Amino acid sequence: MSTPDTRTSASGETKLDVLIRSMQPVLHDDTYVFATVAPTYNCNALSPVMTFREPEGVTLILAQAAANKAGIDHEFPCRMITLNIHSSLDAVGFLARITTHLAQLQMGVNPVSGFYHDHLFVPADRAQQTLQALVALSKTQ
Repeated sequence: MSTPDTRTSASGETKLDVLIRSMQPVLHDDTYVFATVAPTYNCNALSPVMTFREPEGVTLILAQAAANKAGIDHEFPCRMITLNIHSSLDAVGFLARITTHLAQLQMGVNPVSGFYHDHLFVPADRAQQTLQALVALSKTQ
C-alpha cells in the first residue's frame, strides 16, 4: 500500500507580472455546472472536478452531462479555463488582477485554485470572449 506524498512545496511562481504574462489560458471543451448534494451522497461516480464541504452540503463542480444523467439539480452552466502556469499558493494578487479585469468587462467568474494551477469557471456563452480577454491581459505585461 502506498502512502500519499505529503511533502510541502514552496514551488510555484509568485511574481505578479510573470504570472500574468505567462498564464497561458486554455479553454476546456466540457460544459460544467455547480450543484450541491447531502454530505452523505456518494459523488465519486460523478467524477466532479471539485468538491467542497460546507455546513449546508457538499458543493460539486461537475460535467453538465453527468449532473443531468444523475438527475441532480444544478446551476450556472459554465466552461473551465485553466491558467497554465504553476502559481504559488501564496502568490499575491494574481486572481484579484484577473477577476478585476473580467469584472470591468462585465464578466462573472468563479475561480478555483488547485495545487498547481488556477481555474476559472465562466458563463458558457461568454467563454470565448473571456479567453480572448485573458490572452489580451497577458500581453499587457
